[in-house]
Amino acid sequence: MKLSNPDVLVLGLGAMGSATLLHLARLGLRVVGIDRFAPPHAQGSSHGETRITRQAIGEGAQFVPLALRSQQLWRQHERETGLSLFTACGALVVSRTGLASRMHAQDDFLGNTMRAAQQYGIAHECLWADAIARRFPQLTLVGDEQAYYEPGGGFLRPERCIAAQLQLAVRDGATLLRDAAARLAGSADGRACVEAGGARYMPGTLVIAAGAWMPQLVPTLAPRLKITRQELHWFALDGSARYDPEQFPVFIWHWGDGADDVFYGFPQLDGEAAIKTAAESDGEPIRADDIDRRIDPVRAAALHARHIAPRLKGVTAAATRSATCLYSSTANANFIIDRVPQAADTLVISACSGHGFKHSAAIGEAVAAMVHSGSRPAILEPFAWPTG
Repeated sequence: MKLSNPDVLVLGLGAMGSATLLHLARLGLRVVGIDRFAPPHAQGSSHGETRITRQAIGEGAQFVPLALRSQQLWRQHERETGLSLFTACGALVVSRTGLASRMHAQDDFLGNTMRAAQQYGIAHECLWADAIARRFPQLTLVGDEQAYYEPGGGFLRPERCIAAQLQLAVRDGATLLRDAAARLAGSADGRACVEAGGARYMPGTLVIAAGAWMPQLVPTLAPRLKITRQELHWFALDGSARYDPEQFPVFIWHWGDGADDVFYGFPQLDGEAAIKTAAESDGEPIRADDIDRRIDPVRAAALHARHIAPRLKGVTAAATRSATCLYSSTANANFIIDRVPQAADTLVISACSGHGFKHSAAIGEAVAAMVHSGSRPAILEPFAWPTG
């Protein structure tokens, strides 16, 4: 078996892995990236045409520097590749006055968002129901809503973002190995050893960004991770309301105070007469390889009846298509970005599903700096390996 000794080996080339690969290559390191599929692909967590990006982060202020830096990097990647990656159509977070806004282990998602915007000086508006209705007539309101509106928010195109980062990484010297399932083989001296594509790799540093496959590759991390199946649905428009990005933002709508009383969505994409919406499900944990990608039309109809029909005008119950994706998450929705205890040559980027894509460009840059310098950048301090 051929032996290769790159400076760094990156396993998983979705949002986090492709960004890390790019920035490692830019630092002049000999880096190889491996993925069990052919990224960008629809098998993991980094697909579905759009991902929300926000600057003020309701999951916690510790994420804000990552979001701000990532938006700068997406614009840089656009200039370098000529691809359109980020559309700043605005971001709207809606909640009911006096009710909790529960999401991603937070009970005051809206309030957290407002406080983060104030802390970091992020341009925003706080709106009451009458102002929301005037600005966004597509919405059907009860009358006691309040909202945070951020003009700098919008959506990313995940497949294009990954393709752009891989394109730039290869240009800067990275080697890619697609459609190659990797096996951690170990070595006699305790160094990381990976077998994939008929070769054995013994890198100076192993970075694992394998998303939903992380529990299988890093068993010590498995007890802290939950892998779930999520659904995305596109519903046809009847033309009575405008949902193009010039008229409609991305949104997160807390219409009740229950953990399941929230959904999110996007403006229509490229003139398609449909919009994408979803509601995150805290389902039973699964193994990534066991996901059932079949979608019962009844589930799309139920989502429309529960979340959409009472609140979005002109969005019909006709689901033009649906898709599944895999989430990997921790109990507190925080990330784990650190070297593995007792395996100092192995670094993990994990549990980022649900709100990680918007941060991925900056995470890749910071992880590359950490590998290169040996010290943890301040931007990653909140995401150390959990203790206890």
